[in-house]
Amino acid sequence: MASEFSDALLLEAERHASWGAAQLDALTSFLPDGPWSADLPSCMYRQGDLDLRVAVLGTYDADERSWMWGWANPGLRGTEVVALTGAVERYGRAHGIGELTEEVVRLSGFDDPRRAAEMLAFTGMGVTGAPGYIGVPAGPATQIYFLPDDSRIPRAGLDPVTLPRTLLTGAGLIGRSARHTVHGYFEHHGVAQRDEGDRIVAELAGGNAVEVAFDAVGRIAGIEVKLLP
Repeated sequence: MASEFSDALLLEAERHASWGAAQLDALTSFLPDGPWSADLPSCMYRQGDLDLRVAVLGTYDADERSWMWGWANPGLRGTEVVALTGAVERYGRAHGIGELTEEVVRLSGFDDPRRAAEMLAFTGMGVTGAPGYIGVPAGPATQIYFLPDDSRIPRAGLDPVTLPRTLLTGAGLIGRSARHTVHGYFEHHGVAQRDEGDRIVAELAGGNAVEVAFDAVGRIAGIEVKLLP
C-alpha cells in the first residue's frame, strides 16, 4: 500500500504551488457564504446566491480512504460535467504521472488520507489551469471536489509588491523543490525567466525584474524585486 506520492506527482504539484495558493485565496474571497447545491447534468453549482458552471474533479471517500477522479466515476463517465477533468488523465499519461491516470487512488497508507486527497485536488486544479477548486461534504463520509469553469472568477495576478511572500508561501507548501515552485509561478504568468547558477532571474513588465536566489540545499535564500522608478 502506497504511503506517499511519486516524485512525478509531487514535482507537478510543486509547479503550481505558488500561483495555486494565491488563486485559491482569490476564489475563497469571491465565493459568498451560504449553503451549496449542485445540478450535475447542467454543470451548475450554487453557493449562497451565486451560480457557477463547474466540473466534477473527484471525490474522497473517508470510509474507504480513497480518491476517485471525476472522469472515472461510473455514474458520470462520458458526461459533460467531467469533460474538463478528462484533461487530468490525458496529462498524466503524457507526463508519466500514475496518480493522475489511476481511476481510484488508494490513500489508506498515508498518515493523513484527507490531506493526500487535497493534494490530488490541488494538482488537478494545476494541470487544468482552473481558477481554484471547491471541496464540499456530499455525505457523512464523502467529500466532492469541483473545478469552477466560470470567467467571472477573478484570477490572481502577479503583484511585484506581494511577490516575495507569494513565492515563499508556495515554496513552503510541499517542500520538494523550491525551483519548481518558482519556475512554475513565472511560467503560469507567462514571464520570461532564466537560470543563472544559484538564482532564477525573471523579467517583469515595464522593465522590472526579480531575482530569486537559492542556498546550497535548494531553498529560497532571498528574493530581490527590482522596480524602475
